[in-house]
Amino acid sequence: MEPISTALAGFALFKSAVDGIKSAIGTANDVSDIAGYIDNLFEGEKQVQQQRNKKSTQTVGDQFGIKSVAQEIIDAKLAKEQMQEIATMVDMRFGHGTWRSIVDERAKRIREAKEAAALARREAARKQKEFQENIKQAMMVITVILIMVGLFVIMMIWVAKASLNDPLFISLSQHSTTDINFTSQSP
Repeated sequence: MEPISTALAGFALFKSAVDGIKSAIGTANDVSDIAGYIDNLFEGEKQVQQQRNKKSTQTVGDQFGIKSVAQEIIDAKLAKEQMQEIATMVDMRFGHGTWRSIVDERAKRIREAKEAAALARREAARKQKEFQENIKQAMMVITVILIMVGLFVIMMIWVAKASLNDPLFISLSQHSTTDINFTSQSP
């Protein structure tokens, strides 16, 4: 979606939410009757603000052109005016402070969601680090075991070679063979 069409989509969502709230506020029994419109209002405002802040994809001419600057300023002022109008309408219909409570609760939930996401990222990073530490430890244990097995094999080979060349081992092996032959010849 192009930047201008995205901004228009955000502003159109905002405008349709304002129109929906204006048409439904008179018959609404409680705030939940217009909650969907309020969600769309905040989402539309968010999209307009995101598009206003997102300049990296636009050319310099698009960013600083009179049409672009004027449209952004006018849209922002209209959104602010309409937001204030909706706040007044909601407060008049449901009591003073209702809009502030909605805005505060929304901000609280957004903050909690961000904190939960940050906590989840920290927990995932901690688990990843713990996993890497476990892998390092396992690799060290495997390395030590392989070194020990290698040293044991080298020692056994060394002992075998040494015993084959050892005259004492040769004479003992000859005596044990004669002893066996001697014992096998006697009744």
